[in-house]
Amino acid sequence: MLEKLGPSLEAIADPNVRLIITQIIEAQRQEIALLKQKIEELEEKLKTNSKNSSKPPSSDGFKKEEPKKKKKKGKNKRKQGGQPGHRGVSQDYLPLESVDKIEKISPPKECPCGALVIPTSDYKRHQVHDLPLIKPFVTEWQLYMGTCCGCGKKHMAELPPGVPRGFLGLRPLAMIGTLTGDYRMSKRNVTFLLEDFFGLRVSLGTVSNAEKIVSKALELPVQEAKDFIPQQDVVHGDETSHAECGQKMWTWAFIAARVAAFVIRPSRGSQVAKDFLGETFQGILNTDRWSAYTWLAAIFRQICWAHLLRDFRKISERRGLSKRLGKDLLELTHEMFSHWNKVRDGTLSRMQFQELMKPIRIHVEDLLTQGTQCKHNKTKGMCKQILKLKQALWTFVDKEGVEPTNNLAEQTLRRIVIWRKTSFGTQSSRGTLYLERIMTVVATCKLQKRNVLDFVTQAIQAHFSNTELPSLLPSYPKPISLPLAA
Repeated sequence: MLEKLGPSLEAIADPNVRLIITQIIEAQRQEIALLKQKIEELEEKLKTNSKNSSKPPSSDGFKKEEPKKKKKKGKNKRKQGGQPGHRGVSQDYLPLESVDKIEKISPPKECPCGALVIPTSDYKRHQVHDLPLIKPFVTEWQLYMGTCCGCGKKHMAELPPGVPRGFLGLRPLAMIGTLTGDYRMSKRNVTFLLEDFFGLRVSLGTVSNAEKIVSKALELPVQEAKDFIPQQDVVHGDETSHAECGQKMWTWAFIAARVAAFVIRPSRGSQVAKDFLGETFQGILNTDRWSAYTWLAAIFRQICWAHLLRDFRKISERRGLSKRLGKDLLELTHEMFSHWNKVRDGTLSRMQFQELMKPIRIHVEDLLTQGTQCKHNKTKGMCKQILKLKQALWTFVDKEGVEPTNNLAEQTLRRIVIWRKTSFGTQSSRGTLYLERIMTVVATCKLQKRNVLDFVTQAIQAHFSNTELPSLLPSYPKPISLPLAA
């Protein structure tokens, strides 16, 4: 603009006026550049979604879908549901010894033609699965009194070991724990379900007290799981927000060898990870790039490539050099995942995979280095951050058993995230501790395909009878021998 105004400015005789005009134009130029940058930042913010950031898919909202390409004539749209020729799935018949009741139905005595029908030994099977009417089984324990004939002291019988001190037995207690944990039901809905399904009337306070008993019964099995995880070769970690009495806290998840554990703390800082894993942790920790894990040397880390994929997509949506770098990084990332999928399904050996990854590693690091010279500050900063963790990008290539993504931790956290979104958080430290323990049991049982209700029932029974507790460890070792006091 100054060049175009050059002759006009030169025509102004007064040098002071020329200087003022030049300064005004320069100030406007700087302001325009600043506004352009602001517009670009706002446009980028508008485009932010779950595919280019760590935002959850639920935050994407409703957006108008892009118009679909018209299909060629003659090709009918596939309908929902089973397709023609689809093989149906039917319930398998139980063996006769497992059937509760058998009804034998005779054929009609006479054929429509008028002749008699002679029965044969052949028959067609038809089974109906029903549920019996369930009502509480009430046991009354009558504790008789006695008087010493010598001193007159009164004595009363005591409840046998294993008998609950409250009015709820093992199964209702375990069911309450499973419903509020695994099924994420509110305390009020639990009271409705118990009455509607079983005719069992309980108050909200009874549900809360039941959670207290369940929490105590799960204390040692959960602690055993927490002690087990840091000893494993590969650990996945992630965190999400939580609310206790309206105060923000953080739920941390750690998973290893089909065992998951949650801890809820006021901080999202590194001390929580240090306390859980131990500062001498020698395994591989698979996480995102959150700063709480930087205390661990890069050789003991694997950075999640699902997060990097979103970062690269974000870069590719910018202008100029950022766009080119982002697109190239995306292409290389997709190529890497293509090779990795073949390793996972056994069609590519690890040695072949490592050879294929050599040029990809070099190219990715070269592009990130170029990004550190980019004029776009966010691209530059992101590339610098990723390069600081360069050694942690490729651990999965060199070490067997390490995944390139942290999807396991994110999937494990999803259950507690949904719980958070459908509740008001916890209202006390006791409630928070219960949530930690029951969700640890639920997540671990799901990973091991174990029955949550059965595990909680066994734990409560052991708690009341001071016997060996069930274990959450994957090999189902001998139950924990340290008993909990009733």
